[in-house]
Amino acid sequence: GTENLEVMEGSAEDLLLEEGRGGGGAPFGDPDVRGTEDAGREDVEATRAALAAASREGERAAVRGVVLADGRRVECRAVIITTGTFLGGVLMIGKDRISGGRYLREEEGVEPPSNGLAVTLRNYGFPLGRLKTGTPARVDGRTIDWDLCTPQPTEIPCPPFSYRRQFTGEKVPNEARGTMITCHRTKTNAKTHELVMKYAHLLPEYDGDGGKGTGPRYCPSIFKKVERFPDRDGHTSFLEPEGLHTDLVYPNGMSGPYPEEIQPLILRTLPGLADVEIIKPAYDVEYDYVDPISLTHTLETRSISGLYMAGQICGTTGYEEAGAQGIIAGANAGRAAGAASRGDPPPSPFVLGRDEGYIGVLIDDLVTKGTSEPYRMFTSRAEYRLSLRADNADLRLTQRAVEAGILHDPVRIIALDARRAGLRRGTERLRNFRLIVSDWAGRGAGMGGADVETKGKNGHRKSAEEVLHMPHVTLRDVENVMSEEGEKRLAALLAEEDPDPDAVAAARELADPAEGYMYDTLEASVKYSQYLDRQEKDMESYRKSQGYRIPPDIVYEHSAFPSLSKEELEKLEKFRPVTYADASNISGITPQALVQLFNSISRRGRTRDRDRREKELGKKTAAKVL
Repeated sequence: GTENLEVMEGSAEDLLLEEGRGGGGAPFGDPDVRGTEDAGREDVEATRAALAAASREGERAAVRGVVLADGRRVECRAVIITTGTFLGGVLMIGKDRISGGRYLREEEGVEPPSNGLAVTLRNYGFPLGRLKTGTPARVDGRTIDWDLCTPQPTEIPCPPFSYRRQFTGEKVPNEARGTMITCHRTKTNAKTHELVMKYAHLLPEYDGDGGKGTGPRYCPSIFKKVERFPDRDGHTSFLEPEGLHTDLVYPNGMSGPYPEEIQPLILRTLPGLADVEIIKPAYDVEYDYVDPISLTHTLETRSISGLYMAGQICGTTGYEEAGAQGIIAGANAGRAAGAASRGDPPPSPFVLGRDEGYIGVLIDDLVTKGTSEPYRMFTSRAEYRLSLRADNADLRLTQRAVEAGILHDPVRIIALDARRAGLRRGTERLRNFRLIVSDWAGRGAGMGGADVETKGKNGHRKSAEEVLHMPHVTLRDVENVMSEEGEKRLAALLAEEDPDPDAVAAARELADPAEGYMYDTLEASVKYSQYLDRQEKDMESYRKSQGYRIPPDIVYEHSAFPSLSKEELEKLEKFRPVTYADASNISGITPQALVQLFNSISRRGRTRDRDRREKELGKKTAAKVL
């Protein structure tokens, strides 16, 4: 088992608080579990009184444990609430409503919701809202005609998530064992859409949004897809096997909580699914969430010290979003609890900035703006997305984890040092290798650039780094030229009677391409370098524009702002912000969107000024003629 980990099963119903002990260093006793005789309603009432007193006196109460449904108390220094869809959860299939967090996967029945904790949080003054999500039916893969579906094979070689594996050259386990899974693709059609709309009146009625429910904007049900895009002739569904040792298949994109007798009628209209059998029906779940504006950037609550939240309780949707919050909440809670147990001062918060990672963007959006609909993380939400690439995640974040004391793997640390050194070495190698423009042009189409056609410039020297900046030139193109030149120089040197050892070493290095685990990072860092400068200038313009007023006659339409998303245009039109600062406070409006808005409006202003000057000049010219 894992050192210092003890797993308990129970339903948390209430919180235990201590008055005026906030700040992360509260002198709690050792965590323990006490029986029913130690718990009682006096704990609950004392907790609420502590919170109310702390609020009146401007002090934060501190968490000291939880009360379970069976009466046990679990005392601890930090609590992280990760209720997912269980907080006040209600499951829906058609018009049927069942209290629960989710259906059991391998057997009949549902997992019960966390209703007591929902009441507790509401009584403690946390602002709660209601969101919904849905999951498609699970179908029997043996009843699918796979030949009528389009294969979607796994990428081989399969790039691992772990930079540790990339550095050591290890394959992902399933690839190494030869057990990679092939998904398939199918598509809805006119008959599907006809049934989806025909039975729409049988869909659930929700608690939120006037009975419509507030679901994920970017992961809509099949009904929402057909309703929003009536002109589409089909919507793709990916058939995803649920594992190596099961016949269950997940028809991604086909969530829709129709009555159980209607669901097979809809699914059987898709190619390959004419005889499909449903093992578990599709359903929706509506649940409570806490407005994340109640949290700090560590995901600790503002009102109760030591109480953290992560996942769907914070208004997000998606596994990756939940996992990302779990890392930050877990790291901060663990570090604070550890410091308290040792009698150390509270540690500095472990917080990622918007320029450090998508986790930083996600949490900053949530805690500064809140959300009124399930939040998903997209690259478009990040103003620094050119820097936040998959290829450089370890270079951005591994050292932060080491400094925070949450990463101790020596191989990861060695891999980081090697990658940093490899990037420096690779960049210097590209910067130091030069050929005249005409020679570059002779090695490949477009490698000479516009200078080839410019009189007096085709004899200039260009570095490999400068050539790689060109849009159609790849690192592989440049490496081939460098390797060829290195081998030529090496051959010439070795033909000499007494070759210079340093020159031989330089030629060998020139002939050797960049290490495989550095390739993507080296290419991207060079390619994006000049765009990163422009990105920073755009952000500086945005920061300076915060107090500027937005013209009141702006019409937020796609034709006027083609780079803004439908969500952004809808929210700008709904709230009609007066200044850019006002717009920045709207949930769903990102700094990148504001940069685009500022640039578009500025261009419009310059065009109007130019037209006005030309008109005035025309009047003066006409007056002179008269």
